[in-house]
Amino acid sequence: MRHYPTLYFRIQLKVCICLLIILLHSRTMAQSKQVNSDSLPDHSIGFSSLFKVSPTGDKNKPFQFQLNPKAVSFIQSYMDKQGPELMRMKTWAKPYFNLYDVILTKNGIPVELKYLSVIESHLSSDLTSWAGAVGPWQIMPEEATRLGLKLTPNDERTDYYKSTQAAATILKELYTEFGDWLLVVAAYNGGAGRLRQAIKKKGTKDFWQLQYELPLETRNHVKKFIATHYVFEEDAHASDESGKVSASDESGNKGGSVLLQTNLKEVIVSGRYRIAIIGQYLNIDLKELSILNPKFDQTVSSGKSYALKLPIGMLEKFEAHKNDILQASLQSLYSIKE
Repeated sequence: MRHYPTLYFRIQLKVCICLLIILLHSRTMAQSKQVNSDSLPDHSIGFSSLFKVSPTGDKNKPFQFQLNPKAVSFIQSYMDKQGPELMRMKTWAKPYFNLYDVILTKNGIPVELKYLSVIESHLSSDLTSWAGAVGPWQIMPEEATRLGLKLTPNDERTDYYKSTQAAATILKELYTEFGDWLLVVAAYNGGAGRLRQAIKKKGTKDFWQLQYELPLETRNHVKKFIATHYVFEEDAHASDESGKVSASDESGNKGGSVLLQTNLKEVIVSGRYRIAIIGQYLNIDLKELSILNPKFDQTVSSGKSYALKLPIGMLEKFEAHKNDILQASLQSLYSIKE
């Protein structure tokens, strides 16, 4: 009988320990959920040096984005020179931005980074810099080779789809290292090595504190990005609480934009096809199809084959009618000559 109390207390002790473990586990899980909730991917975090994020009390739009006061003078000076052209670009650049949005989103990159291509090249696929950077994203030869882009016989840096894929990889790598999208823009222009040196010297990753350690060209590059971002996003934030434009609004097509098709496939074609006739047969917007397949007419007219990019759903239709499309293309060329 004298052993019962000891056994009783042992059982009670085990029960207390179990309850304590459960309590601690519950608290840990609650804290973990809070941390996870707070650390959900939010692209505004990466723009902390550009925006001030403050609560609104509105559950449908919990944050408002206010431009960092330090960026205002940047915007004003650039807008005086480039404002009218950027405003016109809002209209004609939509198909390009549709393509960029799909690829950047798929890679977990804020769609606002598409404006980097605007300041790099004004969305021109033919632009070549003095340093040898080519295409809408101005990719250097060594980077292109590293990322699997071919430089010959056709330079794939001029291909909007492939070059944007490569640029997305570069942007992801830079953000992984620097954790701020303004610093990514700076590194994209001036190089990661130079930015590392500036960060080490100033002991901060705040662009505004280390900007004067960077070359003037790089500082201006960031300024241009800020101004362009502001011009294009000002109306979007005002007109749509989600900050996003629907596919039908962007393309002007209720059926959706071909550039928003995530599954594309290439088919090798040769012969005097014309991109306009292909678009007509497949009922694809010519401008969007041309963006997916730059220099198509020029390449096939020189006798070379071309890797035509089409949404998978359109590929079967093209294969079924490719002879008709070729005949119609030849007929249109003959009509042009006549």
